[in-house]
Amino acid sequence: MQKLITGLHDFQKDIVASQQEFFANLAHGQSPETMFITCSDSRVNPNLITQTHPGELFILRNAGNIIPAYTHIANAEAAAIEFAVAGLKVKDIIVCGHSHCGALKGVLDPDSLKDLPMMASWVHHCEVVRRIVNENYSHLEGERKLQAAIQENVLAQIGNLRTHPAVAVAVKNNRLRLHAWVYKIETGQVFAFNAHDSQFSEILQPVPA
Repeated sequence: MQKLITGLHDFQKDIVASQQEFFANLAHGQSPETMFITCSDSRVNPNLITQTHPGELFILRNAGNIIPAYTHIANAEAAAIEFAVAGLKVKDIIVCGHSHCGALKGVLDPDSLKDLPMMASWVHHCEVVRRIVNENYSHLEGERKLQAAIQENVLAQIGNLRTHPAVAVAVKNNRLRLHAWVYKIETGQVFAFNAHDSQFSEILQPVPA
């Protein structure tokens, strides 16, 4: 805790004090253009990865970057998505998985979650991912199989995202774009799903004209 408290004081002294106008303006409201849905994993930092500042990303995090399909029963994920799309009018939603995801390891090996009943229940939202991987990637093992599960999970959550009414309407009216990303922790690379060739490709800096 002492490290965190020291960090708070450094933040207030070195950053807030030097950018007082910026932080004062944040108090008047937010207008992010992007919602970023990712895992709770401590190794994943959306603002660091995208080099964005406070106010630029509306972030939703949970174990496994899971988006339950829409139901009439309220939950935190549905409420955040509705607020981002219908309230804040975000233009893009990114669902970003990551390498070495513990939640997806649990999806592939349910016995590993026997002492984590809440987690085991939560990853049942990924049952379709487990079935897809067992059906289509049975030839893979270890990290390669996990990577396939991580990618399939991001695509499955994009599918679930489309069941949310606010998202469905905004996508249909071309007010909202959905993006499937996977972040590779060890290299910092980010891969995006390309619907044209049904593959994840590294996001590269555009070549200047």
